[in-house]
Amino acid sequence: MRIATWNINSVRMRLDLLFRLMEEERPDVICLQETKVVNADFPLAPIVERGYAHTHVHGMKSYNGVAILSRLPFESHDVQHWCGKQDCRHALAHLPGGIELHSVYIPAGGDIPDPAVNEKFAHKLQFLDEMTDWLRTQRSPDRRMVLVGDLNIAPLEQDVWSHKELLSVVSHTPIEVEKLTAMQNSVGWVDAMRHFVPPDEKLYTWWSYRAKDWAASNRGRRLDHVWVTPPLKDALRGQRVLRDARGWEPKPSDHVPVIVDLDV
Repeated sequence: MRIATWNINSVRMRLDLLFRLMEEERPDVICLQETKVVNADFPLAPIVERGYAHTHVHGMKSYNGVAILSRLPFESHDVQHWCGKQDCRHALAHLPGGIELHSVYIPAGGDIPDPAVNEKFAHKLQFLDEMTDWLRTQRSPDRRMVLVGDLNIAPLEQDVWSHKELLSVVSHTPIEVEKLTAMQNSVGWVDAMRHFVPPDEKLYTWWSYRAKDWAASNRGRRLDHVWVTPPLKDALRGQRVLRDARGWEPKPSDHVPVIVDLDV
């Protein structure tokens, strides 16, 4: 089973790039974040024509939105809401083999890493706390689960271009890393990307639009993640970050797709 996850930053604007991903990598399942479209306007017809007949979209106008597009049938699917909001950040589906797949978009958190003065950062921390509690109480480490998405946190020192310079920048602050680590520990999630890439090696999935030459400066962050529960650890066969997609024309996303292969 090949699973791809991608913060596409508007599925309608980058539909041709999604088709390129489908054609070049042929994932069995594609999880998207920041689709930025209501369900009724999601471009399902051409996606189904390309073999992704099983779809679960959960979107809103202009912001957020997650989706699961699959060649494989769903046994069921659902959504989760957090922090008293219905802002379309968490979709899940049950795939063959008893695998529960989650496509998640954690809030970015704004610019100021202080929940007392920044409501967006407070929302992010609350989201992490609520999801961690839900996983601890509603799920268990022996359940076959995969969680993917833009988690908007680069937890390790080598997940950012400069650990020292980004310690006070939202996405790499100690409090965010602490809460993401707690969420990872909730059911013993295994970091599938770092399962293959040692933690002392640089690994990025996002490069800012603000950089004049993103490739030359290479000031990236690993904001996109794939986690599996312990029963699926031995099924991991490989992972790839499609770095070249950051330059796909005509309008690339600032995130790139991440692909993980499972032998299930």
